[in-house]
Amino acid sequence: MNDPNQLPAAGGVGTARSVGAARRRDVVDALRRGAVPEAGLGLLAVGLDRFTAAVDEELKAAAGGASVFKAVRGEYGSGKTFFTRWLGERAKQLDFAYAEVQVSENETPLHRLETVYRRATERLSTASFPPSALGPVVDAWLYALEDDVLAADEAEGRTTGIDDLGDRVDAVLEQRLTDVTRSAPMFAAALRGYRTAQASGDVVSAQAILAWLGGQPHVAATARKVAGVRGDLDHFGALGFLQGLLVVLRDAGHPGLVLVLDEVETLQRVRSDARDKALNALRQLIDEVHSGRFPGLYLVITGTPAFYDGTQGVQRLAPLAQRLATDFTTDARFDNPRAVQIRLPGFTVDSLVELGGKVRALFLDTAGSAVSAERIKALVDDDYLRDLAQAVAGGLGGKVGVAPRLFLKKLVADVLDRVDQFEDFDPREHYALTMTAAEMSDVERNAAAEVDEIELDLP
Repeated sequence: MNDPNQLPAAGGVGTARSVGAARRRDVVDALRRGAVPEAGLGLLAVGLDRFTAAVDEELKAAAGGASVFKAVRGEYGSGKTFFTRWLGERAKQLDFAYAEVQVSENETPLHRLETVYRRATERLSTASFPPSALGPVVDAWLYALEDDVLAADEAEGRTTGIDDLGDRVDAVLEQRLTDVTRSAPMFAAALRGYRTAQASGDVVSAQAILAWLGGQPHVAATARKVAGVRGDLDHFGALGFLQGLLVVLRDAGHPGLVLVLDEVETLQRVRSDARDKALNALRQLIDEVHSGRFPGLYLVITGTPAFYDGTQGVQRLAPLAQRLATDFTTDARFDNPRAVQIRLPGFTVDSLVELGGKVRALFLDTAGSAVSAERIKALVDDDYLRDLAQAVAGGLGGKVGVAPRLFLKKLVADVLDRVDQFEDFDPREHYALTMTAAEMSDVERNAAAEVDEIELDLP
């Protein structure tokens, strides 16, 4: 287990030496599909050095029992999702848990915090376990409680019998969850029910109780009866359950949780009554974080400038606007990374070339042979990367900030793969960039001025 106070070096997370061959292939495969990789993002980080020190300070504070809130601001294509997953990777190096929740009107409405909590437990991951890691985390916590009871008895020279071990563990469980029980008594009851069901070999009931603990609705009444809980989790109980989850994570060896609420700008497109409820729920959540109710929580939201500054977003609720107010009138070079709201600078052609160079270096580690690696270095040099970046951006109306996803997809799938596999393939001679509406996101299609198909010949 890592020391939560021992932070990774600024360039140490996701460097080529620390990321295995399988992880590198996963990163390349994700780029080939036009997706943001789930891990290994340190290999691709461009322009994030300015945030590293502040992020590390905040993670260290959260590991020590503080709670942190951060609002990330950036246009479409500026790398908000990339930034939050990069932050999550740094957090996992410190044994934090991580959960990324996509806010949407139908699937995850922000004004229904019970749904947000449910999505968070579904997406919960750690350095050792992929989503959902809720089961392994709860199991590790219960094992830790038993170890604490046995260690205490050994220190006092007592022998713990099997019969009374369960009662002793229940007592320690209640003690650890004292603060949580005041606001969410059913959380502790569900944990006791889960442990009891497991101990008796009732796997079906145990899994059903675990699902209820994760906020899942419509859990069988027989399982809820075993745990002594009633009904489904509601909006008001969700915050208590989040508080309980943080306690469980901490005692299971995870000093905190990075919780990302992504694409919060979608609130601008919902009905006005739902929007107002969601903005107020966000304000409530921020206030709870700042009150210290959630030690170990690092809460992040992402949104566009229009969400933070427009009348259909944050500015619609004055108390929320006040909490997120940040001065961005100065030169972007002097933005404060410690501020409650930070802005991502977006991409330029130069930063796209730098990013392309990182992807090329990563691809070379997975190339089919040394001969093809040398061919890649010769044919896909920085000049070609610049030409490709300018061509992709040109096909998107010159909006470089929208270009990274398609640029990387074309670079890997259309250029690097072919140079690697075909000895006589020369991208300048045999490849003409083609971008179709079918492969674009809505934002990319809008940037391309709704052109159905664009063909651009690279010089």
